[in-house]
Amino acid sequence: MIKKLPKFKNYDEEAKFWDTHSVTDYGKVIDPKDVRVKKPIKMTFTVRLDRQTVTKLDEVADEKGIGPATLARMWLLEKLKEEYQTA
Repeated sequence: MIKKLPKFKNYDEEAKFWDTHSVTDYGKVIDPKDVRVKKPIKMTFTVRLDRQTVTKLDEVADEKGIGPATLARMWLLEKLKEEYQTA
């Protein structure tokens, strides 16, 4: 059974939704013209991590179906947002 895709208020809400749902449940409901592509990131930032941390990051990212760099960027942005909200 194909489920109806909800409307999202923002990217964060959509990202949290997809963390717990599978696109396969929504069949061909997703129209390619509805796909939003963000502007490319203009800067890079190198962070050195030990092998154990990278392995854990890879495992969590794989569970979420995203790349480890994307996950690390998401977590960094979430933490920065928290810091600014409590400051």
